[in-house]
Amino acid sequence: MANPIVARSLNEIQFWSRIMKEHALFLSLGFTYDQKNLVLEAQHFIQVFERVEEKLSRFSINSDIQLVKAFNTEVYQHAVDIWAFKRKVLGLTLRCEITSNNYPLLVDHISREAAYFANRLKELNQGILAPKPEAIIKENVFFLKIMADHAKFIGHLLDPSERKLVDQAREFSHDFDQLLFQAMDLDSMRPQSETKPILSQFLDQNRVSVTSLRDFKKTARDLIEACRIKSNIHPLLADHTFREAERFLEIIDLYEVSLNKN
Repeated sequence: MANPIVARSLNEIQFWSRIMKEHALFLSLGFTYDQKNLVLEAQHFIQVFERVEEKLSRFSINSDIQLVKAFNTEVYQHAVDIWAFKRKVLGLTLRCEITSNNYPLLVDHISREAAYFANRLKELNQGILAPKPEAIIKENVFFLKIMADHAKFIGHLLDPSERKLVDQAREFSHDFDQLLFQAMDLDSMRPQSETKPILSQFLDQNRVSVTSLRDFKKTARDLIEACRIKSNIHPLLADHTFREAERFLEIIDLYEVSLNKN
C-alpha cells in the first residue's frame, strides 16, 4: 500500500510546480522592454520548475519515502527562491522603482501561493498529512482570499465594454470578501469554533460559493479561448484560475474527510 505522505507530496508538487512555472511566465509577460534582467530571472524560474516536473515524472506513489522527502526539500528551496523573487518584484513596484503590467496585488497574491506551497512541503516532511481544526479555518482564509483576488483580477482585466461579465466578477469579489471576513471571525473564535458541526457548515457554505465561482471561471475561460469576449486575460491565466478553484474544492473535500475521522 502506498505511503499517504508520498502520494500527497507528489500530488502537491505536481499541482503547485505547474502553478509556479505559470506565475513566472505571467510575470515575464508583464515586465516592460527595459526590464530585461527581471524577464531573465522570471524565465530562469520557468526552467527551474520545468526541471522539477521532469524529475517528478520519475517518481510514483510506490517510491521510497526518504527519496520523496529529499525531493520535497529540494522543491521547497525552489519555492522559497521564487517567493523571494516575487517579493523583490513587489518591493520594486511599491517603491515605484519599476512600473510594469503586473498589479501589486497580483504579485503579492502569487507570492502568498509560493509561501503556501513551501509550507505544505515542510509539513509533509514533518509527517503532517491531515490538518487540525484550527488549520482548516486558516487554510480556508488563505484560499478564500485567493478566490476573492481572482474575481478582482478578472473584473479589472476584462474590457470595460464587457459590462455584464465585469458586474458578475464584482459580485463574486464582494461575496468572497464577505466569506473571507466570516472565516477570519471564525478563526478569532478558536477554540470554541473548532466543533465539528460549525466547521462542517463552514465548509459546506464555502463549497457552494467556490463551485459557483469555478463555473464562472470555466465559462470565462472557454469564451476567452474561443475569442468570444474582449479582455487582456491570457488564455493560460484563465485556465490557471479555473484550476485553482478546482483545487480549493478538492481541498474542502479532504477537510471533510479529516473531520469525519475525528
